[in-house]
Amino acid sequence: MKTYKQLETEYERLIGEKNAVDASFYNGVYDRYVHPVLTAAHVPPFWRFDPNPKTNPFMMERLGVNAVFNAGALYLDGMFTLVCRVEGNDRKSFFAVAQSRNGVDHFRFWDHPILLPDTNDETNQYDMRLTQHADGWIYGVFCAERHAEGGSLSDAVAAAAIVRTHDLVHWERLPDLVTLRSPQQRNVLLHPEFVDGKYAFYTRPMDDFIDTGSGGGIGFGLCEDITHAVIDEERMTSIRRYHTITESKNGAGCVPIRTDRGWIHIAHGVRNTAAGLRYVIYAFATDLSDPARVIAEPGGYLIAPRGGERVGDVSNVVFTNGCAVTPEGKVYIYYASSDTRLHVAVTDIERLVDYVFNTPSDPLRSADCVRQRDDFITRNLGFLALQHGVKA
Repeated sequence: MKTYKQLETEYERLIGEKNAVDASFYNGVYDRYVHPVLTAAHVPPFWRFDPNPKTNPFMMERLGVNAVFNAGALYLDGMFTLVCRVEGNDRKSFFAVAQSRNGVDHFRFWDHPILLPDTNDETNQYDMRLTQHADGWIYGVFCAERHAEGGSLSDAVAAAAIVRTHDLVHWERLPDLVTLRSPQQRNVLLHPEFVDGKYAFYTRPMDDFIDTGSGGGIGFGLCEDITHAVIDEERMTSIRRYHTITESKNGAGCVPIRTDRGWIHIAHGVRNTAAGLRYVIYAFATDLSDPARVIAEPGGYLIAPRGGERVGDVSNVVFTNGCAVTPEGKVYIYYASSDTRLHVAVTDIERLVDYVFNTPSDPLRSADCVRQRDDFITRNLGFLALQHGVKA
């Protein structure tokens, strides 16, 4: 039997571990890191164990934590700040703040998780996307899940819940987003600026139950009043396409990053395989003055599960709903693997712009894809021949 002091020592040793760039991976776009930045083991031991020997004589885990993943992210007051999804052994999720000075290791949770105002009708809450808005508030948009009346025990109704805060401690609950043409919403994200003087949301139109995934892509809609947010029309931005990484589903992820060339979006795409759904992360850009209009969409994925990332509660999945951007333009993409743990990929705005605007788009057919690659190879061989003083 371990003592609580031993548990504390092990915890501090884990929190103190240094992370390092994974030298076995290179693509020139971002750096991966060897270790996850947060796991279930990173929650404080007093969240899981009662340290009082009178009430816990065998030092048993009383309230277990199954996973830490899918975090909203901000660079706030010099700290990399994550609002993580923490899932207990009981399957219910809640939100908790973890912070680090360097963004890649030494993340430490605040003593208490977030206690949001309770509507008394939600069963589960998860995947908060954080937006520092031009109106001065920090908004959190998350999925509020309720049991579907009349359905089976697995049927749920999903809504985009909205909260706001100035300090991540005191939260105001606003009414859920209403989209008149879509009965349900998941993966909803608030744009950081006003568009035509209105609040702008990226949505994911859905059918009656959350497992259908039959929406056409990532939507975009405007509302006048965020305290009673109603969207009556959704335009499509990044749409799903047959035989691509977004064939089954796609959804908004990180808050769009403003650049000189356009808004850069980092989203997730899903396709079906013989082993089940495969989630990857991809990027695209929209117009600065019209954030619903896609102006660049590189083919394929930006991040896919690799090595041990492929194994977990929901295998073969990477998912992001948050990135932190520093004043110097470094971009920290926080992504979860297999609904189990949280990782970081680090890049910068300059590299993201180059990737999004100069990576070829998906031609959508094998015959066209192989011609695209053959032309690419021919061009490269010609350049290499010139470099060696040989005529191509």
